[in-house]
Amino acid sequence: MNKAQTLKRRLGNPKPFSSVAWGRDEIPSQISINPNLKWKDIDWKKVEKSVFRLQKLIYKASSRGEFRKMRRYQKLLLKSYYARLLAVRRVTQDNQGKKTAGIDGIKNLSPMQRLNLVNLLASPHLKASPTRRVYIPKPGRDEKRPLGIPTMYDRALQALVKLGMEPEWEARFEPNSYGLFRRSTHDAIEAIYKSIKQKPKYVLDADISKCFDRINHDALLGKIGQSPYRRLIKQWLKSGVMDNNQFLESVEGTPQGGVISPQKRKHRPTRYGRKANGICHNPRYPKR
Repeated sequence: MNKAQTLKRRLGNPKPFSSVAWGRDEIPSQISINPNLKWKDIDWKKVEKSVFRLQKLIYKASSRGEFRKMRRYQKLLLKSYYARLLAVRRVTQDNQGKKTAGIDGIKNLSPMQRLNLVNLLASPHLKASPTRRVYIPKPGRDEKRPLGIPTMYDRALQALVKLGMEPEWEARFEPNSYGLFRRSTHDAIEAIYKSIKQKPKYVLDADISKCFDRINHDALLGKIGQSPYRRLIKQWLKSGVMDNNQFLESVEGTPQGGVISPQKRKHRPTRYGRKANGICHNPRYPKR
């Protein structure tokens, strides 16, 4: 039984999901949850506010060390209909790589197919599919960088997991950390200016060769701990790669090219719960 048949069998062969899951040539069926709902009629401001409120609860619980409460909030976000809507919008509309297909060959989803994908995320999570290997040139070099492009379903699920993990780690990172996953370039420039305006200092530039290609899976999972997303992250790490129709196992490293992969930042992260003079730093809601 091939992967498409296995997927439909495990889902009970639901017609609303078939056009999104594998059948690109199939006619999308009616929406199972709300037949009158249309993608263009969704109140995205309401969706973002609802997700942001839940993310703030995760941030506050993580900053206070209330990890059991934080896990409950993360599980709640994983099941949230608004969070699923936002995750699907980001991978099908907002991200620059929205038109890049994985091994499923699916891209450019119609509005009805996006709603079907939202419904599919609520089903019991299936085993992660291998990523599709794509090589892109490195700037100023002849060397090419290998990317792993996940399937549309895996990308949407990764975006959903990202919504729950970002506020947890935002509260636990160092206050002077300005990595790719948090804050903006202007925040880093401001911090550098404040640091060097009094007296000159040295600037060190370090690059670890093939850092992300050699990350130890066990060490990374140990750092995550007993997260509700642990099983999903382990599947994505071990899913393997399809390179020129040849399957390669993943024994180390993380695939670069997905929503939650290293060096992949499409949205400015939120400063959850931090306020100054009653004004929230979240760029989406400057007057909250």
